[in-house]
Amino acid sequence: MAKGHRSQIKRERNENQRENRPYAKLSYAHVSTQKACFVLDAIRGKDVTTALGILAYNPRYASTVVEKLLKSAIANAENNEKYSGMNPEKLYVAECYASDGPIMKRIRPRAQGRAYRILKRMCHITIVLDER
Repeated sequence: MAKGHRSQIKRERNENQRENRPYAKLSYAHVSTQKACFVLDAIRGKDVTTALGILAYNPRYASTVVEKLLKSAIANAENNEKYSGMNPEKLYVAECYASDGPIMKRIRPRAQGRAYRILKRMCHITIVLDER
């Protein structure tokens, strides 16, 4: 039986499982998961400079959001002490994924008194980097 308060035990367990790779997460991005995944699939596994080049010339709206997030992850890798100042030239996109967020439901009036529902979807985007 483990000693200590329940929250202390959980804190210790989570610290062991914590990610030791630099990452950045954007919550509640006003892009659908499907549209964000098109952009994320293009950069998965690429090195950081190539990924930034792909995102700069990608015409989709989600690419601007993902580009900002990728730059944030690179800055985290360089500046955070727990990643010990990783070299940005050696970084690559190890993981990137988008998960469903909340959906805003809106009503659109239609002919003959009907109402159609419009779903404005959101997602949570995560980018994890690693060194080669």
